[in-house]
Amino acid sequence: MKLKLVSSAALGLVMSAQALAAQGLDEITVGYFLEWPMPFQYAKAMGTYEEEMGVTVNWRAFDTGTAMSAAMASGDVHISVSQGVPPFVVATSAGQDLQAIDVAVSYSENDNCVVHADMEITAENAADLEGSRVGVPIGTAAHYGFLRQMEHFGIDVSSLEVVDMAPADSAAALSQGSLDMACGWGGALRRMLDHGNTLLTGDEKIELGIYVFDVTSAPATFVEEEPELVAAFLAVTAEANAMWNSGENTDAMLPVIAADAGMDEEATAATMAGFDFPSVEAQLSETWLGGGTQSFLLEVAEFFVETGNIDQARSSYESAVNAGPLGASDM
Repeated sequence: MKLKLVSSAALGLVMSAQALAAQGLDEITVGYFLEWPMPFQYAKAMGTYEEEMGVTVNWRAFDTGTAMSAAMASGDVHISVSQGVPPFVVATSAGQDLQAIDVAVSYSENDNCVVHADMEITAENAADLEGSRVGVPIGTAAHYGFLRQMEHFGIDVSSLEVVDMAPADSAAALSQGSLDMACGWGGALRRMLDHGNTLLTGDEKIELGIYVFDVTSAPATFVEEEPELVAAFLAVTAEANAMWNSGENTDAMLPVIAADAGMDEEATAATMAGFDFPSVEAQLSETWLGGGTQSFLLEVAEFFVETGNIDQARSSYESAVNAGPLGASDM
């Protein structure tokens, strides 16, 4: 099944992107996560980005969003798909000129912390976690969720031994009993759940104001210099999301996405069942890029300042969000 994503409305945008390629830009590098299945991976595997953008797209897998920030800072990566809000906030608060250019995915059920079953700890006796050893990928969405959960349960984080670990490593350590609790997402989270339980469900986290979503991010200079190319990239992504959201293309897309994510189809389907891929219209609304995202970025930054994880927040994160390319992709 060949993916043909670009509508006639976006044809001019794509032609502009291809014209840019003809002017000398012949390749870009895009960061993404393995074991984090998303519709864009169907377009990735089918070569649709290259076909519609007119440039070679080099895909680079990462373990954490903080590593994505570092790669974008060095110029090694031009766009990062599904970077967590906390690492984005940490980078932009430190002065890195990144911009969120779309809402990649919302996933309250697919990011959490798991307590080892041997601890016999639930929400009712969460205070017993004090003194525990916890694996947390520092500066990520999982880290933010961990801090907010500990705040909710009245647990002083300084009473815990917090180890900075990528989710895959934390899952392995939890299975071996060398961690009491581990935090992560995606495939790693599913493996963690084989050995323990969460303290809060996704819905319970949302009730506490612990929102979990990722953005597609890029250096502001790249967005400014290559707006048509960025818009074309987002147009392909949006069409892949629309195909998945329709429910009519699951049989064709699922095996391709699973293979690209390095997962089996059952695990891929289970993971994506907890994902929401907002439409372009929804993303451009006040709930998301029209104001809600900017406010949430500030909220996360201020929380990180209060908890001593960053030195200072920006007064506003308005300039850290650029809905222009996404709006152009929805012409």
